Amino acid sequence: MRGSEPDSRGRAGGSTRIHVVSDVHGNTEALARAGDGADALICLGDLVLFLDYADHSRGIFPDLFGRENADRIVALRTARRYDEARAFGRELWAGRDRNTEILGAVRRQYAELFAAFPTPTYATYGNVDVPDLWPEYARPGTTVLDGERVEIGGRVFGFVGGGLKTPMNTPYEISDEEYAAKVEALGPVDVLCSHIPPEVPELTYDTVARRFERGSRALLEAIRTTRPRYALFGHVHQPLVRRMRIGTTECVNVGHFASTGTPWALSW
Repeated sequence: MRGSEPDSRGRAGGSTRIHVVSDVHGNTEALARAGDGADALICLGDLVLFLDYADHSRGIFPDLFGRENADRIVALRTARRYDEARAFGRELWAGRDRNTEILGAVRRQYAELFAAFPTPTYATYGNVDVPDLWPEYARPGTTVLDGERVEIGGRVFGFVGGGLKTPMNTPYEISDEEYAAKVEALGPVDVLCSHIPPEVPELTYDTVARRFERGSRALLEAIRTTRPRYALFGHVHQPLVRRMRIGTTECVNVGHFASTGTPWALSW
């Protein structure tokens, strides 16, 4: 079993080819092509685009409040002035129905994104996703997994969705204990698929945001004890290291899809 970069020639010399994406963040056009030449697509979450930190004009937030306010909220969050960012957000939402407006915008994005998934797709949630809405949009051919396993081409893939608690308070953040229980429920797998990375500094540091994102110690322990062939994840958009080995496990950050539109390919 080996990893390979995708190319226009289709298969990379094996009998099974899987394309893997994460952090789609509204890139519907590229998502519709992501399964081309593959036997299946794997998506590791963060379909929703709330605010594009590279282009502050894109996403739910600027659609509701405009580019200037998006510039300000990004500046506050990047400076880790989270209390000020939350206070600014409360000012903007004053007199508005926050839940209704956000869910309406998320629904519009999900309708387009889920329609773009090829068949078959295996998907799990990211920290900015809203799991309760997924059953409404996941069509036949899209399998949603969280704390569950599936066999693809004779290999066992395990999926763990969501993120851990942070000051950002994104929609699908759970406790360390709940997350660890999902990891433990998988048992040994050939490919460990998660939205967030294992808790390794080189894999959790974002070089543009200049901060450490939260990684999972439970994932790291599972990698060390069960030794999957691969650990695939996203969440950190500009990591210090995109790929490294932990023991015999190849750890790969595939969370660049929103900006590149290119899936990572795995063939065996």
